[in-house]
Amino acid sequence: MLAVTNKTIKPSFVFTPGACVIFKQLFSRDVRVRSQVGFEPERRGSHPYLGVDFRTLHSRAESAGTIPARRIRRLFSFQRHLLSSRLLRGAPHLNPLHILDEDYCGQAKCMLEKVGSWNFDIFLFDRLTNGNSLVFLTFNLLNQYGLIELFQLDMVKLRRFLVLVQEDYHNQNPYHNAVHAADVTQAMHCYLREPKLAQSLTSFDILLGLLAAATHDLDHPGVNQPFLIKTNHYLAALYRNTSVLENHHWRSAVGLLRETELFSNLPAEDSLSIERQLGSLILATDISRQNEYLSRFRTHLDENDLCLGNASHRHFVLQMALKCADICNPCRPWELSKQWSEKVTDEFFHQGDIEKKYKLEISPLCDSEANTIASVQIGFMTYVVEPLFAEWARFSDTRLSQTMLGHLGLNKASWSAMEPEASGSSEEGESEPGRATDEPSSRVLSQGSQES
Repeated sequence: MLAVTNKTIKPSFVFTPGACVIFKQLFSRDVRVRSQVGFEPERRGSHPYLGVDFRTLHSRAESAGTIPARRIRRLFSFQRHLLSSRLLRGAPHLNPLHILDEDYCGQAKCMLEKVGSWNFDIFLFDRLTNGNSLVFLTFNLLNQYGLIELFQLDMVKLRRFLVLVQEDYHNQNPYHNAVHAADVTQAMHCYLREPKLAQSLTSFDILLGLLAAATHDLDHPGVNQPFLIKTNHYLAALYRNTSVLENHHWRSAVGLLRETELFSNLPAEDSLSIERQLGSLILATDISRQNEYLSRFRTHLDENDLCLGNASHRHFVLQMALKCADICNPCRPWELSKQWSEKVTDEFFHQGDIEKKYKLEISPLCDSEANTIASVQIGFMTYVVEPLFAEWARFSDTRLSQTMLGHLGLNKASWSAMEPEASGSSEEGESEPGRATDEPSSRVLSQGSQES
């Protein structure tokens, strides 16, 4: 691992030449090269048998030649705000649509002053930045932590990298889009500021944590791993049906790092280290391995042997922090949590509709006729979210942890009130809030990486 001291970067391990070659060969299978080869870059889009194009999977039908409704709303809102603000100042109407209105920028900057608040409204921030929340927020955090100066990152390369990352998220996905990535990055920032982490993490750890949060769902197709496997998608074959989406997110992120040459100023061994540890963090978000990570975390806490002076222990805590950030929506205030719940369930149900259309077995939680938003959320909170955040609160018993658990309880109660039949089963599952039973948990986790 790299350690940053006095603005120097020191590798604490050495790759052998043979290991470097093997690692580069491993990456070469999925790193996208765009301009050099001159082929359509969206090979990842379609399924050979079903003809499902993941680029338009969650798009709503629109007449030919029309502009998407979301873009129209943004444009009208922007134009209205631009015109009114200039008229109030007595300035002529110049209509420079390439410039974000000063009022919007001012409000976005005000929000960034409170980017460490757990009540941060990422939906509002995304509107104020005209759909560029991931770029603005990540750049601001990297600058706030002093990482741009410390690692001597080229500003042009960094901005290009962040823009490409944002573009590679499928914004037609109701849930797995750039706004979700921005939300996870903001949550990661909140965890990085917790006393135990703030006192122990190196600048390199923080850089990894923020990059992993921003890229953890990169190029997500809006369907889960079981869907890719049963449709014989090439990604499932490429990664041998194991952490398919997470591997793809990781390799896609590496592809952009190499394409933009963001870390070209670092020694090759250090760049390779960043890529490897970035992958370790992103792969930890595979929700099908939730019990594996949770059991290990619980064991560390039971034995009180986590030493944050140890690089491997710090990395493990970063993995757990990213896992918490990835599924923290139920721990947000109700006004935010409810929106995320509706979006992720919309994505689930749309996948179920596709499966019905092609007469495939419907994935768990994806059947809109057998599930409701409330039932999906109650199960997810009971068997996945509560056990994880109960252990995180044991590790970091702070005001933030208690706030998250408080919101989680209130949100679960709100959903239970909407789903009377689920209340009984939900209460049964709370007999051991920190330890979920295997059978229901496996049903929720069988959703693969859909929620992650």
